[in-house]
Amino acid sequence: MDHLLPAGIALGAGLLGAFGLRMLLRWLAGHAGRTRWSGDDVIVAALRTVAPWAAVAGGVAGAAAALPLTRTVQHSVNQVLQVLLIFVATVTAARVIAGLVRTVTSSRSGVAGSATIFVNITRILVLALGFLVILQTLGVSIAPMLTALGVGGLAVALALQDTLANLFAGIHILASKTVQPGDYIQLSSGEEGYVEDINWRQTTVRELSNNLVVIPNGQLAKSNMTNFMRPEQQLTVLVQVGVSYDSDLDHVERVTTEVIAEVMTGVSGAVPDHSPAIRFHTFGDSRIGFTVILGVGEFSDQYRIKHEFIKRLHRRYRAEGIRIPSPARTVALQQGAVVLPQQRPGEDTVPLP
Repeated sequence: MDHLLPAGIALGAGLLGAFGLRMLLRWLAGHAGRTRWSGDDVIVAALRTVAPWAAVAGGVAGAAAALPLTRTVQHSVNQVLQVLLIFVATVTAARVIAGLVRTVTSSRSGVAGSATIFVNITRILVLALGFLVILQTLGVSIAPMLTALGVGGLAVALALQDTLANLFAGIHILASKTVQPGDYIQLSSGEEGYVEDINWRQTTVRELSNNLVVIPNGQLAKSNMTNFMRPEQQLTVLVQVGVSYDSDLDHVERVTTEVIAEVMTGVSGAVPDHSPAIRFHTFGDSRIGFTVILGVGEFSDQYRIKHEFIKRLHRRYRAEGIRIPSPARTVALQQGAVVLPQQRPGEDTVPLP
């Protein structure tokens, strides 16, 4: 009976310490949630798991030391507590490190969230190290296991060539920073959209229609690809316009410039400081053609910008009396033949029936 009181005190102290640590860490979590850095949220959340368990394990160890246990039982209890603490610490460490990696990759990748390939690799490595430490604690020699893994790893690598190729292709893509989650890409095979995620095997691309396209990393690394968000997210788009031959081109240029400025400052997704650019370039069959260069914030904004620009330009041209001619073709009739456009009479004529 004399041994039960110290054991009970030790166990109670451990439980009380676990409760106190949990309350303290809950208070810290509230403060961490108000900071800008999300890494402290990950750390506090992980400590809320490991710290109470450590306090409980300490109380159990103290209670076991106070009781008159045999050496074998005492050793077994200590070993079980060590394994429990190593397991909890390993899971917590994997969660913390994976969370920090996710935070870093998310901050560098932009709008689409982190690339899970680095998160998964980090989590697997930490869990594997924790498993080896547990085996070493239990007295299991890990040297033969590492040797067997080395020999078996060669056979596995030969059997999983495609999987490993996709894994290393994904790591290379992210390390080279040619593609990051959030980028809008277009492949030579026709697939295009926003990169949602790059994991250990495949890259997920979300099309503008919200359909998901899954591309193996190896195929992505070998494809010719256009990244519309690197080196800059802003880009320019071209709109082709034509006016009639009797138009005053200076007046056309001035009116078009005013419409461009109106669209750039009044439509979401446009670039307000974009300098209006108009270039006349073609004497067509029925019109003088020119190109309008518009600035957009990112790839998907171009459709809304073009839509608004064409509507406002058409409305303004009608108000200013500027005519956009319909396509027309003049056919000259001769006796016995039809002379096709851009032909001289008498050459390559088409006989009338």
